[in-house]
Amino acid sequence: MKQRKLEILLEELEDFSSPELELEQYQTPPLLAAEILHFAYMQGDLDDSVQDLGCGTGILAIGAKLLGAKKVIGYDTDPKALETARKNARKLGVGIEFVLSDVADIKECVKTTVMNPPFGARVKGRDRPFLSSALRTSEVIYSIHNRGSLAFIQKFIKPAVITHSYVAKFPIKRTFDFHKKEREVIEVEIYRIKVSG
Repeated sequence: MKQRKLEILLEELEDFSSPELELEQYQTPPLLAAEILHFAYMQGDLDDSVQDLGCGTGILAIGAKLLGAKKVIGYDTDPKALETARKNARKLGVGIEFVLSDVADIKECVKTTVMNPPFGARVKGRDRPFLSSALRTSEVIYSIHNRGSLAFIQKFIKPAVITHSYVAKFPIKRTFDFHKKEREVIEVEIYRIKVSG
């Protein structure tokens, strides 16, 4: 499936109905999700089992399944978000297991993690449990972080290594009361992390 076709399909998905500020619930933009997933697909990282930590409305999990991942599991602590994710998966006709769970409690191992963890804008260090869980349960990780996180991520993930990184635009729709603009575009960094040799 071409990247543009994936993006068009992901644009059909429902967003958070009532996002939680403390959980930093922002839907991964379809363009960015399609870009990351297509890159992962080209690296051969979506050919087996995939998990989406903090899956929210399921956009990354659903995209991974559309690109041929054999088994996909999405984890989140928000039951409302998981209900939306299930509805989104049904809409596009893909079978994904969505599990209500804290990322720290995940035991099952997969080949690849795809995730858009909280950036820690509200609570510093919010992304750390996601990184720790991904490092413990997968061989390869694709993760989205605030621009300027490279040195921290490199240190935090040792002995795992970043094999690829690039800067991307992340448009945020006006979601919460403190947002002044209809749409704000922030810059993020996308990392591909190799955990095992």
